[in-house]
Amino acid sequence: MPQQFTFNVGPAAVYPAVRQYLQDAYDEGWLSAPHRGERFTSLVRQAVTDLKLKLNIPQDYTVLFTGSATECWEILAQGLTPRRSFHLYNGEFGKKWFDYARALRPGTTDVQFGLEEVPDMGALPFVGEDTDLVCLTQNETSTATQIRETHILQLYNRLGGALLAVDATSSLAGLNLKFIKADVWFGSVQKCFGLPAGLGVLILSPRAVARAKEVNDRAHYNGLPAALSNMLNHQTNYTPNVLGIYLLSRVMADREPIKAVAQHLADRAQKLYDFFEQATPLQPLIANHDARSTTVIGLQGEPALIEEIKRKALEAGLTLGSGYGPLKNTSIRIANFPAVSDAAMEALVQFFVKEYVAA
Repeated sequence: MPQQFTFNVGPAAVYPAVRQYLQDAYDEGWLSAPHRGERFTSLVRQAVTDLKLKLNIPQDYTVLFTGSATECWEILAQGLTPRRSFHLYNGEFGKKWFDYARALRPGTTDVQFGLEEVPDMGALPFVGEDTDLVCLTQNETSTATQIRETHILQLYNRLGGALLAVDATSSLAGLNLKFIKADVWFGSVQKCFGLPAGLGVLILSPRAVARAKEVNDRAHYNGLPAALSNMLNHQTNYTPNVLGIYLLSRVMADREPIKAVAQHLADRAQKLYDFFEQATPLQPLIANHDARSTTVIGLQGEPALIEEIKRKALEAGLTLGSGYGPLKNTSIRIANFPAVSDAAMEALVQFFVKEYVAA
């Protein structure tokens, strides 16, 4: 039986070391550890320290733990948006965030842009005294697109009194994000962190913390004031995913700094895009190099070809990620995440060379 590799974009491949981490967690008693005790608070303190160190998160930013990135959509609408938010997106996850926010704040507005388009940040119609939060999806997993840091900076520079919130679910811990250029960043651990699903990471600037205290949402179990108050003692305001935080702490302690990780992913992405542009019947889903994702490689083809490639790849021990939403039958998504090994990527390339190039 061939070696098995997965390229699913989430839940995605986990680091091989997670197997040992899980055994260690059991042996060390973490699966039944009290979440108000000194042992747990020490774990949270260390996890936050390593996150800030390895990802270059500013020391004055606050890290909170949630159940998922999706939960963060709700938290931000409840805790930072007393009136309305504005959403910029080009895919299914950005739209879902908008729909969640609008359900809670009916005045919420949006602009949807095309897959090949780099939005003009200077022309967006969000500026106004009643806009509390400007929201964008930095790396849209469903469309394999990405908003570059220069465009985020352009947006940040014209916020006025609004805060900027960034969904970085499929890029957090994979790209060298410039956290000072936004007030809120969040993601889940089942992508670039190389961990099982079940834990979200929410990062707040001092401006966002101040706003949360002004709004003072105390009507919900996951309200920001309670979360911020508990985190002062390195605790959570509800029973946390202790195992998830333990695994996160182990991964971050063992990983290289984000600058090295991001450069490796960028180099690997470029090689993959070059290969598929020149050598296979598939083509990159996004032709515009400025809009392409680094961490989610999208490929397109006819539905019959897509189905054939996925079937043959599975027989060869390679699980390819399906397209999403309207692109489900005409695209493949390949996770270029840190936990996906170079050996896996080489096996993927050799599969296409054997099946679709040499022939």
